[in-house]
Parts: sequence; C-alpha cells; structure tokens
Amino acid sequence: MERRKVVPRSAVGPGRARAAHLGPERRRPMILDAALQVYVEQGYRGTSMQAVADAAGVTKPVVYECYRNKDELLLALLDREERRLLDAITDALPTNPASDNVEAVLAAGLTAFLTAAGKATNSWRVVFESRRGSDSVVAVRVGRSRAMILGQVQDLVRMYMAVNQVDDAERKVPVIAELLATVAESCARMLVLEQYPWSAVELATYVSRFLTRGILGGGRHG
Repeated sequence: MERRKVVPRSAVGPGRARAAHLGPERRRPMILDAALQVYVEQGYRGTSMQAVADAAGVTKPVVYECYRNKDELLLALLDREERRLLDAITDALPTNPASDNVEAVLAAGLTAFLTAAGKATNSWRVVFESRRGSDSVVAVRVGRSRAMILGQVQDLVRMYMAVNQVDDAERKVPVIAELLATVAESCARMLVLEQYPWSAVELATYVSRFLTRGILGGGRHG
C-alpha cells in the first residue's frame, strides 16, 4: 500500500495566512458597491453594516472584516466616489480660459461640471449630498471635497482676471468663485436630483447667459 506523504503544518501555514489576508482586499470593491447603493437610497442614518451586508449578499462579519465600522466604510466610499467625480470634472474643465468672452468661459466650465455630475450621479450624491443634514465624520470629510473643487474654480477665475487685467483681482477671486461654485451645485442638483427637463449644455448656456450681465456690470476695473 502506498503511504501518503504528510505535509508539515509549517509548509501550508504561510500560504493560508496570505489567502486569508487577501480575502478582504478582493471583497472591498463589492462591499463599497453595496454601500453606495444603500447610501444613495437611505442616506447616512439608514446605512448600517447589516444593510450593506444584505445588499452585498454576505454576512455582517464579512463586512466587518473589510471595514472596522460604519464611518470607516463610508469614508472609504467617499474617497472612491470623490476620485471618480473629481477626475471627471478635472478632465473636462478648461485649463486656460484665455478669452475675454466671459459667457463662453462660464458656459464651458459649467457644462463640464454638469456633464461630469450627470455621468456619475451616484458619485455626485455621495460627495455633495453627504453634508446636508448630517453631523457625521463623513459630513466633515465632504467639506474637503468641495474645497478642492472650489480651489479649481478659483484658479480658473484668477487666470481669467489676469488675462483681462481685472483690478483688485485677489480680493474678488474668492467671492466670484464661491458664487460660481454655488450656482454649479444648484444646477447639478436640478439635473441629478430633481430631474429638470434640461440637458447639461442647455442649462449651462442659459445660466451663463443670465450671469454674464451681472459679472460684466461690475466692470473690469470697478
């Protein structure tokens, strides 16, 4: 009779340890997808570890193997969706608004923002809606996302004012950038949440035309 070779425990131990370690890494994208679904439907308060487990089709301990608690899970989700949205916005925004046609510059930038929001509606909901009515660590983290986008808007406004030799530009840049960012967020909310019957291009063109008179009314040297 052929004798079976006994494999020492030490020979298989490291391999099993590595497999166990890699398990959560492979599962995390699936868990984040489930968390995104739950968060979009139920918001921060309705997103529990059990709800995420149910949506992912796994047990709650599996979710805890990937993320220690709810806030860690949602912060990871926010990081992922923020990267997706910011990459889309950054790729679409004009990099050198060297034009004296303020309406065209506004329309191009707003169209880029709204198009990005429309292509990643769930990402937009997570990044921008998380701060509404929530005192969680996620809401605090979301402030950083908006600050990053606001910084990009400020850079564009600053370049435009430099090209057109606007006086006292550094004092005006934060004001104009904040107004434009607020308008852009409101327009995105109209399209993403409230589903106004406008395309991104139509809304951006109309709003830019409406804003232009007010911006020009301030004067280049006023």
